[in-house]
Amino acid sequence: MTPQPPPVIALGQPTIGEPELRAVDEVFRSGWIAGNGPTGARFGAEFARVVGTAHALPVSNCTAALHLAVAALGAGPGDEVVVADYTFPATGHAVVYAGATPVFADVRPDTATVDPAAVEAAVTGRTVGIIAVDAMGQCADYAELQAIADARGLWLVEDAACASGAAYRGRPAGGFGDAACFSFHGRKGITAGEGGALTTDRDDIAAQARKTSAFGIESALTRAGTADLPIPEFDEIGYNYKLSDVAAAIMLAQLQRLPELVQARQAVAAAYGELLADLDLVTLPVTAPDRTHSWQSYVLTLDPSVGRGAVARELRSQGVQCNFGTYASHLQPVYEAGAACPVSADLFRRHLAIPMHANLGEADVERVATALRAAVLASR
Repeated sequence: MTPQPPPVIALGQPTIGEPELRAVDEVFRSGWIAGNGPTGARFGAEFARVVGTAHALPVSNCTAALHLAVAALGAGPGDEVVVADYTFPATGHAVVYAGATPVFADVRPDTATVDPAAVEAAVTGRTVGIIAVDAMGQCADYAELQAIADARGLWLVEDAACASGAAYRGRPAGGFGDAACFSFHGRKGITAGEGGALTTDRDDIAAQARKTSAFGIESALTRAGTADLPIPEFDEIGYNYKLSDVAAAIMLAQLQRLPELVQARQAVAAAYGELLADLDLVTLPVTAPDRTHSWQSYVLTLDPSVGRGAVARELRSQGVQCNFGTYASHLQPVYEAGAACPVSADLFRRHLAIPMHANLGEADVERVATALRAAVLASR
């Protein structure tokens, strides 16, 4: 009999089951499955409570949340926004959507979060705001970044796409700056497959984002209780960025799981740390002492002498999924960026993401570590 290959260990995997199925069944039975419905309103209120902000607007994805935030803050043609360079390009795209220009700032070599000194150096007379990124699930240096924003009269947005369940100095991710933006994509710590949210303490941002997320008019739910037949008017261009109530129902169930999911990921990260601590040619990820890491990804830094492609091929041949970390945005041709970000560019070349999710068991983690060790040593 031909031996069967070992099961594939996924790079990322959602934790979903009966609670999510019950939530979907409930919203199906309610008759309202579209966006901006009662289930979405419940999720928004509950997410705001968990994050600790006055408002949370559920939207279709994090890119939509970023676009809404940047637009509500008034960025437009002729303006520059300083953006953390080491991030999925959705962060920079949101600035371009608003008509402004992203100016990329380099990152710290240890945490891969934006370097406050690089942010300050990137500010010009045309700068109107800053977008920091909670890289891999670890918050940026918000005390220093807020000080720069306040001193220069700039707004600050937190790209918390990867950071559900993370914290900075004891405060949950999503509560920093003028607004924050989350992703609920399938690889994130909590997920509805797709989805996102904008959180803020500012009433003006919340009101403008809520309006423009739904074509620029009030939702049908807000008009449902009126005695006559109100007909909304379109007085500005909006977008169709609503999150369906089906996805919102899943997110309500996922939000209940958040503490246990973060704890499970932290246990996986700790196990990797023990198993790989003595592995030459690999630097393990660092958690700053004043932060709680939510571990959306577990990303190693390979020595320059290690062939990342060869390591990746070997891991995949052993049924262990892997990937690069994320993008050095300034290197992407679409931006035609002139500034250099050498730390981000170096991480882009050397980062390797290995499996990280809440469903990994002890045997899975050991198998990943063993395969990685063999692949790295073979690359010498």
